[in-house]
Amino acid sequence: MDGLLIAFEGLDQSGKETQARRLRAWFQHAGRRVEMLDFPCYTTHIAEEIAAALRGEREYGPDALQLLYIANRYEYRARIVAWLQAGAVVICDRYLASSIAYGEAQGLDPAWLADTQRHLPQPDLTILLDIAPATAVERKARGRDRFERDLGLLSRVRESYLRQAAAANWVRIDGEREKDEVTDAIVEAISARLAPR
Repeated sequence: MDGLLIAFEGLDQSGKETQARRLRAWFQHAGRRVEMLDFPCYTTHIAEEIAAALRGEREYGPDALQLLYIANRYEYRARIVAWLQAGAVVICDRYLASSIAYGEAQGLDPAWLADTQRHLPQPDLTILLDIAPATAVERKARGRDRFERDLGLLSRVRESYLRQAAAANWVRIDGEREKDEVTDAIVEAISARLAPR
């Protein structure tokens, strides 16, 4: 069996974690081995630096911060490759496109951000759970990090995601709908493009 790499992208509170878990269950029901990763993976020293920056305890420029996010993904590169070679479905809650979206929203070159990640396994499909920035704020009224508090930034992040979603290996799902409706739309898209094999 061929491995599959599927990435969930979108603003915070768009339902990525919930839908990633539901998709894992769907693939497992189909008899597939599934591995999941959340990025950033907060179990490394690099990710600890990211967390500190998001809490306002470190001052990194946008380029340095995105390089930390990218380095965190490279820490898992060998593991992802091994899983894919073993025929697993690998589901990521945030992946390559997050650095492009958030970096571009802060004035970084999206081509540079994509090129920096070219040696990472590329997704077979990226699922954008699209919600409005106001919805993200409404769904998480307290405990937001510095990115989550900036509506202007979130609007630019969404614009980048929508631009990226024009690529052939993307699907945009309306994340404003009920969870079950979103799940049904994801399963329909997966079935049409990457039916379990």
